[in-house]
Amino acid sequence: MTPTSETHISTQVPQLEFFWKTAISEGLPVALWRLPKSTEKQLLIDLSGRTSQTKIDLEELPSGFAMSPFIGESLFLKGDLYYHFDQDNQLVENNIHPSSEQAQEFFRKVQLTYDEQHEDTPISSANFTVNYTKNFESPTESSLYNEITYAEMVSDAIDAIQRGDMQKVVLSRTKQITLPENFEVVEAFNKLCVAYPNAFVSLVYLPQEKALWLGATPETLISMDKEGIFRTMSLAGTQSAIGPNGEKYHPAEIRWASKEIEEQAFVSRYIIECFKKIRLREYYEVGPKTVQAGNLMHLRTDYSVNTHEVNFPQLGTVMIELLHPTSAVCGMPKEPALRYIAENELHSREYYSGFLGPVNIHDESHLFVNLRTMKIQGNQATLFAGGGITEDSNPVKEWYETEMKSQTLLRVIL
Repeated sequence: MTPTSETHISTQVPQLEFFWKTAISEGLPVALWRLPKSTEKQLLIDLSGRTSQTKIDLEELPSGFAMSPFIGESLFLKGDLYYHFDQDNQLVENNIHPSSEQAQEFFRKVQLTYDEQHEDTPISSANFTVNYTKNFESPTESSLYNEITYAEMVSDAIDAIQRGDMQKVVLSRTKQITLPENFEVVEAFNKLCVAYPNAFVSLVYLPQEKALWLGATPETLISMDKEGIFRTMSLAGTQSAIGPNGEKYHPAEIRWASKEIEEQAFVSRYIIECFKKIRLREYYEVGPKTVQAGNLMHLRTDYSVNTHEVNFPQLGTVMIELLHPTSAVCGMPKEPALRYIAENELHSREYYSGFLGPVNIHDESHLFVNLRTMKIQGNQATLFAGGGITEDSNPVKEWYETEMKSQTLLRVIL
């Protein structure tokens, strides 16, 4: 079907997946997300076709979506188009600027995409169809790392800590898989939303890199709500939420070893040191407490500040600069841990352990540490996982911790 000015457009509003597919087919940067403890999904599109590099300044930036690497300059997707969907993927809110000609033109293309698919007419989809391997029954795996290489890397780090080079370092690894033929990325996003109601679930397309990033992270970097309340958290220490016989543990049943308690305490002290640097004394601290994140348990301490009471409206922007990368993804002290990571990890972290999230959407900003994430290019996916290493770490246990973290995504989407 060749669309013309006489084309009849369906009056039925297409679901979320058609907005996503239309944006990808147009080669536009697009972010799809679901905030923790919410059922609503939000989609933002940058009509420029390119993401810009910029400092994430919450006081200066317009509505948009931030995507920052572990090390390097942040990307920003401008919120030229914004859509809001309910838990059934039905459109609730049609754009920040619903009367704009660009918004109306994009919505027309979405409806055309919807009509063409429902008339069994092929859609021009070269830009968004994944080139899947045919006749595939289960994911295959390859990696720069295996249990031996990762355990050796952890052992070397323990030696460095015992020499006094640093107190803690976070070492990550990758896991490469070939996706099954029937993999659909929006369907995978929806499954993650159901499986992890307390996580920030996101799906971002970066056309310059021809890459998708899909994840479900439990860790807030910073948030600023419309009442001016700043929040952050220290999240560290990991153990399985599932027993050896498949039984599910309750957080109250979990007992923590000194290694995990110390690891989480490092992160908490780091946040408090950041507060001290800016002479901030009026903050609320709750925790540590055991929290569940999918198939894992963690220790978490929550911090909040009323920026109106302390007359510090720029606190969110200032704390992004101070916190990132946090000791939960880097180590302590920061500089020697960063050097050790750069010299010893076999891969580039890219956007893993960076941060991402909506900026100034409805007068709120929510940025999350990019954990439990995977990069998708074609039919190949790279998963990233890491663990905090202290002098009490066990190299074999650290390997299995990264395996558990990888399963956060794999057990849901495959």
